[in-house]
Order: sequence, then C-alpha cells, then structure tokens
Amino acid sequence: MLLAVGIVIVFVSCIGGFAVAGGNPVTLIHAGEIMIICGIGLGILVVSSPKSVLLNLKEDIIKAFKGGVANEGKFVDLLVLMYELFMLARRKGTPALDEHVSDPQNSSIFTKYPSFLNDQGLVEFLCNSLRPIVDGRCKPGDIGGILNSELQSREAESSRSIKAVEMISDALPGVGIVAAVLGIINTMSNLEDPESVGYKVAAALSGTFLGIFLAYGLGVPLGRLISLNQTQEFLYYRIVERCVSGFATGLSPIMAVEIGRRSLDRQIQPSADELEEKCKQGSTQG
Repeated sequence: MLLAVGIVIVFVSCIGGFAVAGGNPVTLIHAGEIMIICGIGLGILVVSSPKSVLLNLKEDIIKAFKGGVANEGKFVDLLVLMYELFMLARRKGTPALDEHVSDPQNSSIFTKYPSFLNDQGLVEFLCNSLRPIVDGRCKPGDIGGILNSELQSREAESSRSIKAVEMISDALPGVGIVAAVLGIINTMSNLEDPESVGYKVAAALSGTFLGIFLAYGLGVPLGRLISLNQTQEFLYYRIVERCVSGFATGLSPIMAVEIGRRSLDRQIQPSADELEEKCKQGSTQG
C-alpha cells in the first residue's frame, strides 16, 4: 500500500512542479515516446530474463504493493511451533516428529498455527530441516552447514528478480535517449513544416525525461523495496536454520527458540518472558 502512495507522491510532485513552473503537463504525454521506452524496456527484460525470473519478479512486485512481509504474530507462531516440536522430540524422542513433518497439513501441532501453515515454502523448509534429525542421517553438528548451504542457494535464486529490476533501471535512461534521438530524426526529416518543429523537439525531449523519471522515480525504489522484502522474508528461514541447528547440537527447546527471538528486529522482537509465556500456552493447548 505504501508503495502506491509513494508512486503517487512522486508523480504529483514531478508533474505538479512542472505545472507550477508554467508548463503544460499534457505536453509530456506523447504516445510514440511512451511506446518506444516501455516497449524496449519490456523487451530488454524478456530477452535478459528466463521465465522463472519473470514469474518471481511478478510475485515480488505483488508483494511490494501489498506491503511488508514481516509479521510479528507469524514470527511468534513460528518460534512457538518449533518449541512444541522440540519439546515433543525431547520427551518422546526424535522419531515422534515423523508424523508431523511427513504430513504437516494434518499435524495436530502445525494446524494450531495457520499463519505459518499457509506459507508452503516455509513449512517445507522446516520439515526438510527436521527430517535429518528424525532419520538420524547426519551428525548433529553438520545440520547447520547443510541448512546454510540451502539458504544461500535460495537467496541467490531470489536475488535474480532484484538484478532484473536494477538492470532495467540502468537501461531506461539510455532507452530514453534512443527515443529522443528518434524524435530528433523525425523532426529533421520534416523541416518543411516549421510550425511543427517546436512540438516535435519537445516530444523528443519528453522521451529523455520519461526514461530518467521511470528509472529513478520508480525502478530504483522498487528494486530497493523488493530487496528489503526479500531480506525480511528470508529472516523466517534463517530463524528456522538457527533454531533447528541449536536444538540438534544439544540446546534445550527454550534456548533453541531463544536464538530465533534474538535474531528478530527490535521493533517486532517479543521479550524473553513473552516468548516463554507463549511457549507454555502452546504446550498447554497441545
């Protein structure tokens, strides 16, 4: 939502300032220049990005318009959920986790936390993280390295959409110059109509303006917002990695989730007492 507000502010400030200075905003609108810049920009994006990147970029833009992905309630649910799983493993042994990580949608523990259960990617990552503990397929000290390697791969994959936005932002000013040059060529090829020269030159210059404006007024901020959203989203995964690794190496359930609590930003970080109380309530409800 804030993204839409920011875009409106940018447009109103730019066009409004132009109008206050005596300009006519209508003179900035030229279909040919808009078609050249937007069309070339879209073509560059399609040529330079595989289908997977385009689909991820679409999802990232939707998330950017919806607002930040960080949610204090979801973080707390994640920590309490892991505490319950760790306590179950501590009381009954790690094989007791099998029924929950094998079918989380029907798990008596997972279903208590719908905000977490609706995030399929995060649920899958948590279950896959616990699977080596359940199966005993690797040493406890090796789990952290395995999870960290997977996260690095996921982060690298997600960053491709950011690079695509940055690439377009870098290209748009140059595309604007291309549109301006084409406009000048069009002007110089029709000098027999002197009255239209001023209009055509203005149209050509509007292409340069549009390219720079879209790059720095929209592209750069959008890329930055997507980057911040991805950082917030991957914090959920990092918390899973740190908590599971801590528990696997012998930390008590409450200390394992305490690592996750301390990984949160202060604005959304519950106190140690609040988290402990939530964990006790979750265990009681179970």
